[in-house]
Amino acid sequence: MRRSLIALVAVAIALPACAGDPQRGSSSDPRTNAAARAAATGPSGTVSPSPVADPTSPIPEPDAWIPGRADPLAVRLEATWEARREAVRRWVGTGHPDAWPPPDDVELLVLYEQRIYRVLAARDRLAVAVLDRLDGPLAAEARSNVRAGGALYDHFSPLKTLPDYRTRPPDPADLLLRYFEKGERRFGVDWELLAAVMLIETRMGRIVSSSSAGAQGPMQFLPSTWEVYGLGGDIRDEHDAVLGAANYLSASGSPGDDRGALFHYNPVAAYVTAVIRYANAMSRDPDLFYAYYNWQVFVRTRHGDVRLTGPGL
Repeated sequence: MRRSLIALVAVAIALPACAGDPQRGSSSDPRTNAAARAAATGPSGTVSPSPVADPTSPIPEPDAWIPGRADPLAVRLEATWEARREAVRRWVGTGHPDAWPPPDDVELLVLYEQRIYRVLAARDRLAVAVLDRLDGPLAAEARSNVRAGGALYDHFSPLKTLPDYRTRPPDPADLLLRYFEKGERRFGVDWELLAAVMLIETRMGRIVSSSSAGAQGPMQFLPSTWEVYGLGGDIRDEHDAVLGAANYLSASGSPGDDRGALFHYNPVAAYVTAVIRYANAMSRDPDLFYAYYNWQVFVRTRHGDVRLTGPGL
């Protein structure tokens, strides 16, 4: 299962990675790298010395100002994290994750968090300073996000031009979660690992374009690999794709050797690191799935980040 990242990552844009032939979509292929670069986390929006939106607003605007210094950025991240967690609790408590769209406050708070993590992934010294100012569960979560995004950011270069990616709203969060849990029950692969793969590959199904190597669907399979591991399903169907991925990862060594199985899926060390980091973060806090579910598609270009999905577009 050869995969190369496509979406940002925000996480992200999706990977043109492919489950299958390790010669396809390799890191030496500039077209495939492009997809992965898009998937790699990078700075989103402008980090400026003066705000472009009211920084005291409890629900940030889509392009809200991000502080460029460690102290105020750590304070802003902590406040956003707390507000986002409460917004997600309300959303989950109502049962509405079974429907689309998510609440505005959840989308906007998650988007602001995601943009902060893209900035930190691109700026190592700032990231270290901010992480040093955090503690408790937020510190562990932030460390996972920064290291995952930083690995992708360091490995993949920005795109010269903006690709013509096709996007759409994802299936409802709880519907996807049921698919991931079914994959775990049937094949023993942790649902968090499956969710992290879809997060990086296609931002939970938001990316519908095929990769330059020909990988297709929400879990980005090469058709030849899908014929072997797809269980007779539809490569572009979320339910079928998740079960196919669980089947492939199980056959490749998961859950005993998740890293090895992921390297078969996409033989890029940065990809493996990112999937493991995001999966571990969800293992510590399962509600974090609902935040990752709302991460939007960004493309990292030589002229800066371009967001393709989410509030305000």
